[in-house]
Amino acid sequence: MSVRDPGTNTEKAYRLRRLLISSKAFERAAKRFLKKSPESADDLRVALDCLTTDAFHPSLKTHKLKGKLKSSWACSAGYDLRIVFSFVKHKGSEAILLEAVGSHDEVY
Repeated sequence: MSVRDPGTNTEKAYRLRRLLISSKAFERAAKRFLKKSPESADDLRVALDCLTTDAFHPSLKTHKLKGKLKSSWACSAGYDLRIVFSFVKHKGSEAILLEAVGSHDEVY
């Protein structure tokens, strides 16, 4: 959504921040993954922040999943760190349900 700023007569893009809701499985997986790869904490934090503002930002490489995970999406949070999530409604607005996190082999 873009809005014209009357003071400068330029357009500004305003994005709504989505609420992140973490499942218990996500929390357990994140704790487990960060325990064995603590250097990935910053990558995960940056990816989650980016996910709240723009789930389809090019750096996330967001893509729809197939097969048993066909109702979910995934994004990259570093070289071998993936976040699996789905879009849900929460209190009348769109939110992101965090389902899993881990290496490519762990989440797919």
